[in-house]
Amino acid sequence: MTQLTNVNVARNNEEELDLGAMLGTLVDNRWLIIAITGLFLACSLAYALLATPIYQADAMVQVEQKVPELPGISALSQTLGASNSQATTEIALITSRTVIGKAVDDLKLDISVAPRRFPMIGAGISRRYGLSHPGELASPVLGLDRYDWGGAKIDLKQIDVRDDLLGKTLTLIAGDNGNYTLLDNHDDLLLQGTVGQASSGHGVTLLVTALKANPGTHFDVRRERALTTINSLQQAIQATEKGKDSGIIALSYQNANPRLAAALLDRVSEWYVHQNVDWNAAEAANSLKFVQEQLPKVRVDLDKAQAALNAFQIQARSVDITMQTKALLDQSVAVEANIQQLRMQQADIARRFTPQHPAYKALMQQIGQLEGQKSQMDKQVDDLPDTQQELLKLTRDVEVSNQTYTGLLNQAQQLDIARAGKVGNVHVVDSAQVDITSPVKPKKVLVVFGGTFLGAFLAFGIVFVRQMLNRGVEEPSVIEQLGLPVYASVPVSPTENQIALTERVRGDGRHHLLAISAPADLATEAMRSLRTSLHFARMEAKNNLLMISGSSPEAGKTFVSANLAAVMAQAGQRVLVIDGDMRKGSLHKVMGGKPTDGLSELISGQIDLSQAIRPLPALENLHYIARGKVPPNPSELLMNPRFNEVIQQLLPLYDLVLVDTPPILAVTDASIIGHMAGTSLLVIRFGLNQAREIALARQRFAQNGVEIKGAIFNAVERRSSGYYSYGYYEYKTAH
Repeated sequence: MTQLTNVNVARNNEEELDLGAMLGTLVDNRWLIIAITGLFLACSLAYALLATPIYQADAMVQVEQKVPELPGISALSQTLGASNSQATTEIALITSRTVIGKAVDDLKLDISVAPRRFPMIGAGISRRYGLSHPGELASPVLGLDRYDWGGAKIDLKQIDVRDDLLGKTLTLIAGDNGNYTLLDNHDDLLLQGTVGQASSGHGVTLLVTALKANPGTHFDVRRERALTTINSLQQAIQATEKGKDSGIIALSYQNANPRLAAALLDRVSEWYVHQNVDWNAAEAANSLKFVQEQLPKVRVDLDKAQAALNAFQIQARSVDITMQTKALLDQSVAVEANIQQLRMQQADIARRFTPQHPAYKALMQQIGQLEGQKSQMDKQVDDLPDTQQELLKLTRDVEVSNQTYTGLLNQAQQLDIARAGKVGNVHVVDSAQVDITSPVKPKKVLVVFGGTFLGAFLAFGIVFVRQMLNRGVEEPSVIEQLGLPVYASVPVSPTENQIALTERVRGDGRHHLLAISAPADLATEAMRSLRTSLHFARMEAKNNLLMISGSSPEAGKTFVSANLAAVMAQAGQRVLVIDGDMRKGSLHKVMGGKPTDGLSELISGQIDLSQAIRPLPALENLHYIARGKVPPNPSELLMNPRFNEVIQQLLPLYDLVLVDTPPILAVTDASIIGHMAGTSLLVIRFGLNQAREIALARQRFAQNGVEIKGAIFNAVERRSSGYYSYGYYEYKTAH
């Protein structure tokens, strides 16, 4: 039970540490997050203020049920299960190419012309100038007269172009005194003209009726193909039915020009109603023709039926219909009348549909049902006396023919009125209106909040992705897990950065040791801590030679070597620092000297020890040897017996000889020097060196027989969660 509890506690602690690490990462990168979020906020505000507002025009039309064209059409509609609303079909008609094409022709929407404005901000500046200075023309800003800064207008009444220029953007340049120049999409001259006069040239005809612009202002002129414009408007105009089977169609269209948006919907509504009236009139005329053709035939059938009934009554001497026969007669007349109506409807539908059409099949199905009812009634009639049977049949023929004839007469009158009256079943309920005080786009509040949220989300993503991709060590525990004890953690020092910057800018030949310039700095205190740790670590060392190396460049080996030597010298020890990196060594810059007359010349015998060893005036016990001139073969030079002799001569002269070597993963120089050193340390830079890299460097030393005693964790940065957050505290003298 206790073991299980410990596991749960450890798991909870791990989760808390993970959450704490995430929060700490965000806090450490707060300025990056604030900068990215602020940038997105500024861009969102700029877009909300400068973006061209888009307005929406709305209109509404009503579709009514059509008047039956022929007797029986209502029954047929019910059989087909048709809805009273015809909005589904009408929505397709209202956005058809025929209707929208008429509106395009009326409003000349296939012609677009607009002044050219400065990218991104020009449209907003021009719009705001127009609101604050209505009717005025803005002067060019910074001499950019090709752009419109507010107030430029042009009225283009006609433009005819060659086929190869359709859909291409032409450039119209305003001149003086109403003159202008038109260029093609390759900036070649097409024509020159004057406002109010039609101009032609190179297959282009242009008529500009009004032009208000500064000389040099450019206008983008475009003549689209009619079909291209119609297709885009079909996608842009939204038509939806308000409520199921309501027959009310709502139209909407969005455009930066509110007047154009309203005018387009009005034209579409008008042409849609006009088309509906024409179609209904044509349909009524066709149906009227059919009815007029059927009337004489039905009249002949009615006369024959009446004559046959009169002849039978005379022969039978006025036989009356019994009550039973009367009931059968009423039922039979109703069924037969419906059959006659549907037969006429069949003849009309056969002109428009094939026998496989659903309407035709439904009609035949209904006729079949009525024929079945008629057959059952005929069986009942067969049970009547012969006289009653004959009387019923003749009377039924008369009444059916009479009802059919009367229905056709009524229908003919209705169709004649519909044909002559030019009345459709579509009406405009609301004409197009636009609320210019409330544009639908952009939603300023939504844009600002959305843009800010997107910026914050992106900033968080960048921080976490960078954290995931950065595999550099940030905890001493990771180094210790690799088997290297951490002798000291040296925090990053802003003072050291300033000192290094001063050295790069001035190059004044003075030393740039942090241990001397800022003895109270946290990094200097860490060097003192390292000095104490090394005092005990070197007790069992074979000699007083200390090698400091690293796994890769930029770890800070030279900084650690020079300042560690300084704090040891401040403790009264005689210390010599040797720049063992004869390729790119920079110890001379820290000490304030020149690289020549250094280690390479000393090993090659060009100079002796007295010439190579240089004192540091600021610190009596500290000396150094620069790298010397860069030799062609540094590794071979270090393997020369002369180098070992030099080291053996130096060791008795000093309490500590410290050698700054190149990174082991770059060259093998460090492994050569490591064989001579009694103590070897590895400098690891916070956030730079990876755990795998450190392990590989240690393995490389081990393969060459060099034991790395420990590590120095350099340039540790302050973290909201991490080692440095509790590893060091500033401790100053009270005043």
